[in-house]
Amino acid sequence: MDILLNKLRDIELRYQELEGLLSDPQVVSKQGLYQKYAKEHSDLTELVETIRRYEKLKVRIAENRELLSENDEEIRAMAKEEIPVLQKEEADLEEKIKILLLPKDPNDDKNVFLEIRAGTGGDEAALFAADLYRMYSYFAEKRRWKVEILSQNEIGIGGFKEVTFSVKGRGAFSRFKFESGVHRVQRVPETESQGRIHTSTVTVAVLAEVDDIEIDIPDSDIEIDVFKSAGAGGQNVQKNMTAVRIHHKPTGIIVACQDERSQLQNRLRAMSVLKARLYEIEHEKRQSELDATRRSQIGTGERSEKIRTYNFPQSRVTDHRINTSSYNIAGVMDGYELDTFIEELQHAEEAERLANFETND
Repeated sequence: MDILLNKLRDIELRYQELEGLLSDPQVVSKQGLYQKYAKEHSDLTELVETIRRYEKLKVRIAENRELLSENDEEIRAMAKEEIPVLQKEEADLEEKIKILLLPKDPNDDKNVFLEIRAGTGGDEAALFAADLYRMYSYFAEKRRWKVEILSQNEIGIGGFKEVTFSVKGRGAFSRFKFESGVHRVQRVPETESQGRIHTSTVTVAVLAEVDDIEIDIPDSDIEIDVFKSAGAGGQNVQKNMTAVRIHHKPTGIIVACQDERSQLQNRLRAMSVLKARLYEIEHEKRQSELDATRRSQIGTGERSEKIRTYNFPQSRVTDHRINTSSYNIAGVMDGYELDTFIEELQHAEEAERLANFETND
């Protein structure tokens, strides 16, 4: 605990130093430097506020212990009664501080790209892909995040063979990263005349938006084709060649974008998605090398995993990674109950990381 207390004192000193730097005219005049210090200050604020509450609490506990030697019996009784309550709060704050000290995922604050693809189940899988798109859109809009479709391959009855879209908003990746994997649906399709329950699957990939400085793609590594944008059923919605398809030759990855009005806009969007996918491949490779155990337990995003089942006849949604169920499937599909799973997944990840933190402390 002494090591932790020393670390907390160093953090408080750094926080005070940052407050001084942010009021320094020389720093204020340098926009890039000011923003760097402002972000560091913002990132430390919750931790420092918690540390200060913790320090005040320790003082109160010490004061109450001193009161135990008072002659006044009533004062001694009050102090004796309050100490366990304060100690419980102290333990809770210690736990919170340790969680706040855990290294933050550098992608957590970034925008995201989501790729939803129909798996097994034919038209029913495509219809559920559209349902998941709407679920994520409602979830994002509830937080006032911006949703934009980048490309889509529709079927005539309102489903998607695949759809790629972006979600822009601070912290988007921190919430959506747990959605990567195989989603299974069990329900009676609208086209089923016998009332039989069908099982279909949809894959979801979640990619953090990558800054230009993070990954470089040589022109020699890509082939770019342009074509006419098309709507449902293959009908042309534009006469001009505005849609863009990029083939990354070293990996075989193909990315298409057709929903922007100009070829340049579609090309820029497609390149953004390609960079995100290449970054994710490299990130997963590093994660696999560094921590294979963690990837096998929580939030790995492996597409071969069945992460969640949506059972419509029983109005049940079950997340298999944390063995948690909701019996409000309508609320989940409307985006309101999705937090039930995301928060539990975050807690599970934090608990695992905290266990590793304490082991290495």
